[in-house]
Amino acid sequence: MNAWSTENTEEFEARLRSIGEKRYHHLHPFNERMHAGSLTEEEFRGWVRNRFYYQVNLPVKDAFILTKLPGRDDRRRWIRRIIDHDGRTGDEGGLEKWVRLGEAVGLTREQLFDDDTVLPGVRFAVDAYVDFCRRRPWLESVASALTELFAPDLLSRRITDVEHHYPWIAPDGLDYFRARLTQQPKDIAHLLDLVLGHAKSREQQDACARALEFKCDVLWSLLDAVQLAYGKSS
Repeated sequence: MNAWSTENTEEFEARLRSIGEKRYHHLHPFNERMHAGSLTEEEFRGWVRNRFYYQVNLPVKDAFILTKLPGRDDRRRWIRRIIDHDGRTGDEGGLEKWVRLGEAVGLTREQLFDDDTVLPGVRFAVDAYVDFCRRRPWLESVASALTELFAPDLLSRRITDVEHHYPWIAPDGLDYFRARLTQQPKDIAHLLDLVLGHAKSREQQDACARALEFKCDVLWSLLDAVQLAYGKSS
């Protein structure tokens, strides 16, 4: 790789990271209130319940992306995402861990899987994301998942802050976040390999940046809906 290509790649990665610094949902007022310890039990339950609709659709969007990836090695790496969420025989996945979080905040499995109780705004945002990954080229779909670049710090804070501010939540309810801390490094590395390795033209890079901005908007809109239904106006 020549000097121009290396510099260009570094600039592109910096551009992607700057999007998250400005638009990732860690800045949303509802998230800030969660980490400050000011959510009521009803608010926390509302978030867990509606975020589950996002969680249950992650392996669906990953399956759409899987069908479009151009190489066998990348498909082998990507399929681990589906297994991490859905699990397999004898190996609990992320969805079951999120069910435990739901039970820890007072929700039943039946309530979590009842799609009729999902807020319309959450349903709209999540369905739009799944449809984006179904319709758009694989590179843009993969780039939309780059919000994972900004997740590890938030997950670490979430574990610490929830344990501190919400002692009524059983510790094993946070197992989903603990598991993602060990799973995400390999997922992030693969995302960067794919996007930085294939987005070479300015047109491709712009499309990837727009895809990441769109995903940030999805996550922000999800919290907007939850805050409107359960939270405070500020």
